[in-house]
Amino acid sequence: MATVLSVSGSPSATSRTARLLRHLDDRLAGQGHTVIPFDVRTLPADALLRADFGHPAVVGALDLFARADGVVIGTPIYKAAYSGLLKSLLDLLPQFALAGKTVLPLATGGSTAHVLAIDYALRPVLSSMGASHITQGWFVLDRHITVSPDGVLTVEATDAEALDRIVDGFSAALERTAPVAVHG
Repeated sequence: MATVLSVSGSPSATSRTARLLRHLDDRLAGQGHTVIPFDVRTLPADALLRADFGHPAVVGALDLFARADGVVIGTPIYKAAYSGLLKSLLDLLPQFALAGKTVLPLATGGSTAHVLAIDYALRPVLSSMGASHITQGWFVLDRHITVSPDGVLTVEATDAEALDRIVDGFSAALERTAPVAVHG
């Protein structure tokens, strides 16, 4: 199966975006994929903002992208665009860092006014970075994601069903494009 890098571009430690991604990671892992969760906010701000390509944390992040067969990119939407934190990371990646990779864009936000941000803000950047296949993305309203006091995430039924279909489509695309292991 494929190796999937699951990237949260949220600056918040209690992010609905990151929690949603970790929930979807479980589904992908259940389908046999190796999932590597990555929160951009864990990178040192100084290294990220100064584009310190030699910083060990930045080198590690670049290696995660290089090793992945597929990438799930999750971001909150601010002012009709993906997060500045995610932008900072994408700016550090090599121009064709997503070449040969299948990518699933996901977004969360407070208003349906931002629903097109995936297609008009995020998808063009992912495409310009050489993604071989960008699957259908999905936007989830913040109010459709709840977290109970014991940490259990619940997604409104309509979104949950759509996300299951989208994640399953991403998984199927990975299976079609993942390298075949040669045993000898």
